[in-house]
Amino acid sequence: MTPTRLTPLPIVLGPTGSGKSELAIHIALAIGGEIVNCDSLQVYRRFDIGTAKVPEAARRGVPHHLIDLIEPDQLFTAGDYAQQARAALTEIAARRRTPIVVGGTGFYLRALLEGLSQGPLRNQALRERLELRERKRPLSLYRILSRLDPTAALRIHANDTKKIVRALEVRLLEGRPITELFSRGRDALTGFRPIKLGLNPPRALLNQRLDARTVGIFEAGLVEEVRNLLSSGVSRDAKPFESLGYKQALQVLEGRSTLEQALHSTQLETRQYAKRQVTWFRKEPDVQWLEGFGDNLELQGQALAIVDRESAF
Repeated sequence: MTPTRLTPLPIVLGPTGSGKSELAIHIALAIGGEIVNCDSLQVYRRFDIGTAKVPEAARRGVPHHLIDLIEPDQLFTAGDYAQQARAALTEIAARRRTPIVVGGTGFYLRALLEGLSQGPLRNQALRERLELRERKRPLSLYRILSRLDPTAALRIHANDTKKIVRALEVRLLEGRPITELFSRGRDALTGFRPIKLGLNPPRALLNQRLDARTVGIFEAGLVEEVRNLLSSGVSRDAKPFESLGYKQALQVLEGRSTLEQALHSTQLETRQYAKRQVTWFRKEPDVQWLEGFGDNLELQGQALAIVDRESAF
């Protein structure tokens, strides 16, 4: 019996600002592909400038999926992402096109490829106690998580209260770290052959690009975008406002920061975030690393050669 041929699945990963979108679009144009977003912020509608969404005109006719998917106040988990992304992969492959996953949210990628284990149900009373503590003593939950589940603490930003609350909820209800859930009961992706392409530009050059991009984001009207979002009824407690750039712009509008302070804070935290992304992806198995940025022509040729070679199996 002839085994079923797996559909090639190029995956472009790496730190923010490394040129993932440029490389993914180049690959898509060369092989007849369609892009499936793997960025946890680009799923939100109307959060455009600060999330660095690729404008429609710059997509060069390449279809993009799982962008502008939900409203800012909607709950969207890694499990939700995995379900919708897998549906998109299947639909694209059924049309004899090649799906290309691109993004820097490592947890979403892991959920897509490996599946997620079922954790305990949400305990509203416990959550409310934890959230009350955090309001009274900011960052106290992160310090607790660092003691109870240091591995999870390394993977979650200290300001990401929702993820911290969930990690503590699992730890307190199950008596074991949330990271242990990853090793049991997963439902791995089937029918596809992942081809992982990792971008690894020089750190100094990446930091320069990130600083310049942050300036560009503020000059493009990030603060005004936040002002418009608030005036349209989006709550200041909406999940996307916790992210880099948006939280600083919010502080400017609320008079808690100057524009210059917001810019420098965003630059610093963006560089730190990129470093954490590299640390995460270095642990990802079977990544073929490319030394440079995704808009480099020579690197693009190397990436296409890998995709062609791996797709032949």
